[in-house]
Amino acid sequence: MKNIYKTLLYSSLFVFALGMSSCEDYLDKDPDTVVAEGDAFKTFTNFQGFVEEIYNCIPDKTNCYWTTSFNWGDDEIMNTEADWHMVHQVDIGNFWAWQGGMMGQDGCWLDAARTCNPTSSDRMDHRLWAHAWYCIRKANMGLANLNQLTDGTQEERDLIAGQLYFFRAWWHFEVMQYLGGMPYIDQVLESDGLNLPRLSFQEAAVKAAADFRQAADLLPINWDNTTVGAQTSGQNDLRINKIMALGYLGKCYLWAGSPLMENGAQTGGSNTYNYNNEYCKEAAEAFGELLTLVESGQTQYGLAEFKYDDVYDHKRSSSASSCYSDIFYTSGQGWLQPGSIEAIFRGPAFGINISPYQAAKTYGPKMNNVVPDDNVIHQPTANYVNLYGMANGYRLDDPRGGFDNTHPFRDRDPRFYHDIVFDGFEYINASVGNDMSAYKYSQLYTGGNVRAELNGSRTGYFTQKLAPHTVNSYDKLQDYSNNLQMYVPYMRLADIYLMYAEACAAFGGATGKASNFPKTAEDAINTLRDRVGMSHVPADYTGNRETFMDEVRRERAVELAFEGFRFNDLQRWLLLTEAPYTVKTSQEFDRVYDDAWYETNDPKDAEVRNWREEVILTREFQAKHYWFPLKTSDTYLYEGFDQNPGW
Repeated sequence: MKNIYKTLLYSSLFVFALGMSSCEDYLDKDPDTVVAEGDAFKTFTNFQGFVEEIYNCIPDKTNCYWTTSFNWGDDEIMNTEADWHMVHQVDIGNFWAWQGGMMGQDGCWLDAARTCNPTSSDRMDHRLWAHAWYCIRKANMGLANLNQLTDGTQEERDLIAGQLYFFRAWWHFEVMQYLGGMPYIDQVLESDGLNLPRLSFQEAAVKAAADFRQAADLLPINWDNTTVGAQTSGQNDLRINKIMALGYLGKCYLWAGSPLMENGAQTGGSNTYNYNNEYCKEAAEAFGELLTLVESGQTQYGLAEFKYDDVYDHKRSSSASSCYSDIFYTSGQGWLQPGSIEAIFRGPAFGINISPYQAAKTYGPKMNNVVPDDNVIHQPTANYVNLYGMANGYRLDDPRGGFDNTHPFRDRDPRFYHDIVFDGFEYINASVGNDMSAYKYSQLYTGGNVRAELNGSRTGYFTQKLAPHTVNSYDKLQDYSNNLQMYVPYMRLADIYLMYAEACAAFGGATGKASNFPKTAEDAINTLRDRVGMSHVPADYTGNRETFMDEVRRERAVELAFEGFRFNDLQRWLLLTEAPYTVKTSQEFDRVYDDAWYETNDPKDAEVRNWREEVILTREFQAKHYWFPLKTSDTYLYEGFDQNPGW
């Protein structure tokens, strides 16, 4: 399959020279020099070509650099040779490092030390900050010229307007998640430039929500069912639609109602359960509208099936019509972009054979070339793995769950076995010589052969959720012939259920619900647990609003693990500065059996001794760390565009 962006088939009459890296670049351009005169917006084909450059700007955070990183919470740590990565820079409090070129950092999907051409097909040319103001400007220019679409039908005008409203809100919202409230630019600025004051997050979110609502009202559920979309039937998955707009409408309100935005940046954690109920009710209604459409069969979306004949190797059951692993990566499917039936919002995939080139090789041990190429390893922290509770629905630290530290891998949440590589796991399926036999069954116990800080696991675990363990020098899933493609979606249906549950729990506890959807917050969580075949939320977790909210948050951590959401969640919950979320730990223990035992037994049944957890590092954060610092040059643009507090 060719670059999936090629499915956006409309051509453009426009040539844009505005490749920006800061607000100042954005302001330097004279609007009259940017867009061609005459018939530029007259036909749908030309106008859609103008819009589709915005699609091309959406960053692929999975593959935007040789080795990229996007998990900055308490969920991940990297091997010590990769300390230059944004993961470690966040750990040491260097939040300036998001800016391209700072501390040698260019692996961050937010920014890059390069000229980012919005028309480029190079995955490295697309970062959030590099394109945000450019795309907001394009959206405003398009909306200002809607009356020029004189040759279009009403359907065509609605499709154009809906996409532009969505993108204007989306780029604002994504920037705001990291930098806080921004000026909300909803007009084509004059040549004297930006002089709008910074809004609070909530003020800007209300404006973004109005745009998302407009988009939802104008756009179809499925472009295939429109006259225009029929021309590219089967190739419209990435086009902005009603479901995407409703999803972000709800997310926008939920973020606005979250503790950080309601109470302001602070330490202490006393306000972590203090939401704005009205914003959360708005969020619940938006999610309820979306979920009603999904569960009544009116959409193309659904929860991918969690059915495996071998969950360790991600071998799907023959009875499964869709596959959970396909949300994150595909292989043997002609470079099909991942997402399955569950991904709601994705950007384009910039070419084929990109993931195997580097990104897919950053999740396993590097010693003796088990996994080849750059010595960069993303690995889950032990404290985060502990959030994967027991199959009976209890937390790991709840005695009623039955966790046994002499058999710590037994009876865990089924997603543990899909996502986590633990001691004794058969990492190499192929036959290997005697010189590599010691690496076949992952020796992740204390002192094991893949526990080196420099090129192995610092924590006692690896992860294989986004790229399977068969990406190695022997099983060779990364070889060109296997068509491996990785992509982490920005939004998927499970996230909608989780955000619905959180919004409802904020104002109504476990029994909270929207007026337009019958499921309660508790029901929404149990829908996801039903998908993986585990027990429902225990009844004694549901009676207290705060206890239930803790369980909603734990479910969110497990279901969305390593997909880039954890940092923003801890941030908006006012927990980024609070113990135990500031600690990253390793799992230490001794093996009872030798490698020969694992050849004929399931590693989850292994007995261990001296099970203990040790601290690797503690993050020393202050209230200022709830927002990243703005670029210093931008804060000098005009009075009112102030730096974030503390920076």
